[in-house]
Amino acid sequence: METKNNKYDTNPLDPGVERASQEAWGEGGGKPTSEWVQQPTGKVEEQPLESSRKNVYSEAPTRRYDSPPLEQPYPSVFVPPTYAPPTQYQPKQNIYQAPQTAYTSSRPILGLGIPEKWAVTLAYAPFYVGLVVSLLELFLVPRKEVKVRFHASQAVALNIGVLIIHTLFKAIGAITGSSFGGFLFWLAALIFFIVSMIRVSKGEEHRIAPLAEPAQWFNEHIEPRNQG
Repeated sequence: METKNNKYDTNPLDPGVERASQEAWGEGGGKPTSEWVQQPTGKVEEQPLESSRKNVYSEAPTRRYDSPPLEQPYPSVFVPPTYAPPTQYQPKQNIYQAPQTAYTSSRPILGLGIPEKWAVTLAYAPFYVGLVVSLLELFLVPRKEVKVRFHASQAVALNIGVLIIHTLFKAIGAITGSSFGGFLFWLAALIFFIVSMIRVSKGEEHRIAPLAEPAQWFNEHIEPRNQG
């Protein structure tokens, strides 16, 4: 007897479909159409490449410069790696030095024929003697005699400066009627000339900073007769 469908039955399938499906799958007393095959799975043979993967030395691993050898354990991530300390910047030193020539009494100066020691010492002689000697040295000594020409040009600038200042003191003394200031300056200049002669005769460095520019001007503009 068929079941009568009412208006609330929403099953669109035929009631015989469920029964037919149970008989087809062996449910509800029916015989199954197929049987399950349960056999052990065959063992897959090991590939030749598998042996090389087990050997860590078969391929070169990616290495870091700070990594230890493979025999050592892998370093902990909590321990910071050690790096070489950075190289500190070393400023370049000024290796230039002015040419220094030892004063010797045996080496004569070209153009003068006198030893170098006397050539640089007489350039600072007081009472205008040094002015004449230093001018002769600039005219006669070649430029390769650097030290002699340096002291000669500096002595020329020093003598001219002292002469100008002493002339000003004389003019002031003529106006004021007192020459005491000019005498003190001439005495100080005389002492300075003597000290300069002693220093250069001993081979000590003697550079007068305020006279650097005028001394360089005299050295460059007075051409020596002997270019040797």
